[in-house]
Amino acid sequence: MGPIRGYKKRKKTDKRAEDNAYASASASVSAEKEGPVDWWDEFSKRINGLPSPSKSLDKFEQVFRITRKTFNYICSLVKEDMTAKSREFTFLNGKVLSLHDQVAVALRRLSSGDSLVTVADSFGLNHSTVSQVTWRFVEAMEEKGLQHLKWPSSELEMMQIKSKFENIQGLPNCCGVVETTHIMMLLPSSDTSSNVWLDNEKNHSMVLQGVVDPEMRFLDIVTGWPGKMQDWVVFQSSNFHKLCERGDRLNGKKLQLSEGSEIREYIIGDSGFPLLPYLIVPYEGKELSEPKAEFNKRLSATQMVANRALARLKDMWRIIHGVMWRPDKHRLPRIILVCCLLHNIAIDLEDEAQSDIPLSHQHDPDYQQQTCESVDIKGVYLRDKLSLYLSGRLPQ
Repeated sequence: MGPIRGYKKRKKTDKRAEDNAYASASASVSAEKEGPVDWWDEFSKRINGLPSPSKSLDKFEQVFRITRKTFNYICSLVKEDMTAKSREFTFLNGKVLSLHDQVAVALRRLSSGDSLVTVADSFGLNHSTVSQVTWRFVEAMEEKGLQHLKWPSSELEMMQIKSKFENIQGLPNCCGVVETTHIMMLLPSSDTSSNVWLDNEKNHSMVLQGVVDPEMRFLDIVTGWPGKMQDWVVFQSSNFHKLCERGDRLNGKKLQLSEGSEIREYIIGDSGFPLLPYLIVPYEGKELSEPKAEFNKRLSATQMVANRALARLKDMWRIIHGVMWRPDKHRLPRIILVCCLLHNIAIDLEDEAQSDIPLSHQHDPDYQQQTCESVDIKGVYLRDKLSLYLSGRLPQ
């Protein structure tokens, strides 16, 4: 994972907790069902305007946009950190919030994007309680959820990713797709640093760059930079770029295309990124040869995986969708990170509720396509070789 500006380095995750997390989730589901009163039945009564969930089995999914299985897994991840705090939070009636209550409040805040006051009113809480509980959850997820966002650590994992990418549009040895999006903010005019965050579309925003796999899972992210930074500048400032330049990433097994012709591992991006030995972007120009035009079509179709991932992220975790009201710019990168972790967890657990969310590729509809003219000759050779291979014109 790339560096998160504003993210504090935390102690290493307890490996045993990671190994037992899935089992704990299953156990907690069973424990809930065996109890005299289901947690959700009681909690839902606190949400104004909601009917009894027993009348609508999927009401939980409508509120939190994830299944109970995923919810309980998330609870098992953050349980140790969230229950270790000495301070207890209470509803307005004085009842203490349980672990499940706290996670529910935080997830509702992150997934709905509603204001602190709106979430507080609907759950019978003080708005400051919603803020503190959500931040406690964010800190806990940073501590325990990072195993869900990492670059593939084994050759087998990477081979599976390459195979799935090749099945999309035939691109061989492709390891990921990179794309950026803007998290928009509404900053007060009295904020002396507001101009720093003013981007080219005259919005205040923060950039999120993600490298995704074929299943829309984030493998690496970078965030925290002002939205006016060009995509290629964000990429070349990233730890991902530094690792590739040192040969510590995208340095796996080469693929032989024909006799005496092989290609290295690479990722793809749109024209806002530089053409590098390990980053392939489309050909520029209107009068392209047939092989080059066909290559661009295949690249664009594969690129949609990243567009859909970012659109799904924003649609699912709506706190980063639309315009955020005067966010803490030091905390925002950590909130974005946790939203990416939750996005990946839903994929890792094959959350069935995700299938009900329409797929879109519109994650930055108000932003124009950027163009980077930086070209590395080794990238040119790799792109041309791929173009010839896909058109069947590579010498055998």
